[in-house]
Amino acid sequence: MYIKGDFHTHSNRSDGIFSPSQLVNLARNKNIDIMALTDHDTTSGIAEAMTEGKALNIKIIPGMELSTRYNGESIHILGYFKDDSYKNEKFQTFLKEITDFRTIRAKLIVERLEKHFNIIIDYKKVLEKANGVVARPHIAREIIDAGYNYSLEYIFNNIINEGSPAYIPNKNLELEAGIKLLKSVNALVILAHPILVKKSPVIELMKFDFDGIEAIYPLNSTNDTTRFIKIAADYNKIITAGSDFHTGKADDTKHGRLASVFLNENRINILLKKLMG
Repeated sequence: MYIKGDFHTHSNRSDGIFSPSQLVNLARNKNIDIMALTDHDTTSGIAEAMTEGKALNIKIIPGMELSTRYNGESIHILGYFKDDSYKNEKFQTFLKEITDFRTIRAKLIVERLEKHFNIIIDYKKVLEKANGVVARPHIAREIIDAGYNYSLEYIFNNIINEGSPAYIPNKNLELEAGIKLLKSVNALVILAHPILVKKSPVIELMKFDFDGIEAIYPLNSTNDTTRFIKIAADYNKIITAGSDFHTGKADDTKHGRLASVFLNENRINILLKKLMG
């Protein structure tokens, strides 16, 4: 029987708009059999997603997306947890430090938006939209809700992008340290959306202890996907595929629709075997 999976999704516990249970219900409507919840820098939605997954007979892989830095740019890594080691108190304390910094970062970005772009938005409303982990999409949506005539794409590319005077990076966690952190809680570690890595060749990143590459991703061209699959083969890495679903709205051009990309059944089985190993 054909298995359908999506291994990169976000709920409103980070910068998606659906609760973990709503997200699982959407997955069921898309005939998804297996799904990874990978919210930014938090595992807080996993329990809810897994409970709903059990009720709807969808396998939920507990995961997260961790923001790290390398060579002067943001590198995101996906962690898929093999067991419940992610509940470790020390690990959760570290995640809280990251998410607390995100709150400070958001306030600084709001202040810089007024200083450099004369864009005035209510910081408290940004926090209300965030529901826990504050990220740039919350700020972008508040800019639009405040009446500024910009698209989400324009805001991300020209106002709160890396290199903008309004941009503040996340808490500084070096790539190698981030990989070690996830592996310390028994996670498979995947390089997320390599198409978004701009300053470093992907093969340069293969010197780090990644288990796999998110080689199949909505923003890839056919040639990109072919190239990333070859890199995975050359460096003996597993291949994952994820939509990076956040909202499903037409103006969200940065992310894919739920179940918009797929792994074939053989690659899903390789991933599941690694998770059981």
